[in-house]
Amino acid sequence: MTQQAGIARTDADYRRIGIRPDIIAEWEDGARTDGRRGTYEWWYFDAHLDDGATLVVIFMTKDLSTPGKPLSPVIRLNLDLPDGRRYNIIQDFPAASYSARTDRADVRIASNVFSGDLAHYEIRADVGGVRVDVTLDAEIRPWRPHTGYLLFGDKRDLEFSWLPAVPQGTVRGSYEVAGVRTEVSGVGYHDHNWGNVGMMSIIHDWYWARGQAGPYSVIASYVTAHEKYGYEPIPIFMLARDGRVVADDASRVRFEALDTYIDGKTGKPVARTTRYHYDDGGDGYVVTFTKDRDLVANTFTEQLKGWRKVAARLIRVDGAYLRFTGDLTIERRKDGETVETFTEEAIWELMYFGHARTETPRRSGSAS
Repeated sequence: MTQQAGIARTDADYRRIGIRPDIIAEWEDGARTDGRRGTYEWWYFDAHLDDGATLVVIFMTKDLSTPGKPLSPVIRLNLDLPDGRRYNIIQDFPAASYSARTDRADVRIASNVFSGDLAHYEIRADVGGVRVDVTLDAEIRPWRPHTGYLLFGDKRDLEFSWLPAVPQGTVRGSYEVAGVRTEVSGVGYHDHNWGNVGMMSIIHDWYWARGQAGPYSVIASYVTAHEKYGYEPIPIFMLARDGRVVADDASRVRFEALDTYIDGKTGKPVARTTRYHYDDGGDGYVVTFTKDRDLVANTFTEQLKGWRKVAARLIRVDGAYLRFTGDLTIERRKDGETVETFTEEAIWELMYFGHARTETPRRSGSAS
């Protein structure tokens, strides 16, 4: 029986997509969709800044809750300042203001820019009274889980794709709020996502996280497929030490969602702690994300306006997006004993595309 949900990884998959297992080409971070109905695409950037601020900028071809729309560009910007001020901005733009190259990442939405070549990126955005002008220089080479294509259905033709183009990089630049400009530096990340089917019809939820602690950098995700695909778990994991990948075989990952509560605003179950166990025989790693506070907690419908909000409620759209900050702890284990431990601040998220499951949140093994 053909697996209903999983990551494309066969030789035939690589040939069909036109990519190689060992090399990520510059064009892979270029536009992979044309904005037509049913498709979506976004370029994501986040950073922990040395002044204590956190920053997220996302250039999107359309809002994730309405993939059936034609090209409808959106920029999302979240800036969390060390003095407690928070800016959560979602700004729509006309379709004619959008352009994107296919040979490299070069996305323009009006005067806003997200452009780079896998090694160096420039991100400029001026939305909702916040102006950001930063660069991102890669410290870890691009990486993807196998092909990066998550396939769903009997024909394996329903796709959601993901490319961590910069798993970790150095950030420099500035942000400006209320006419006050602040020069900043820090550590950042960039990935690129696209698909040809609405995620609400293929994915139930995901946890996604990235961070740095000591010499380690990690990208970790746990995707749960839609009910019609048996809630199939799809773990994704990459751990690098001093810029070199040391663990990325997701079949060795066991995931735990611990200390779960119901979020008061979205009504979704949320784990205060998520943990990824990576077992490599006698050696391994334990990667733990422990929530301190919310950065964002939004339902899909509250982000819509007018008739779109009414329509979403009528068809019972029940998606939600939550982003957190807290502690990332990375432990290296040898023969059952912890030999290294590092802890730093990190950003992670929980995305729900449908109604919450009624059973107890899972403590799950891996899936391939």
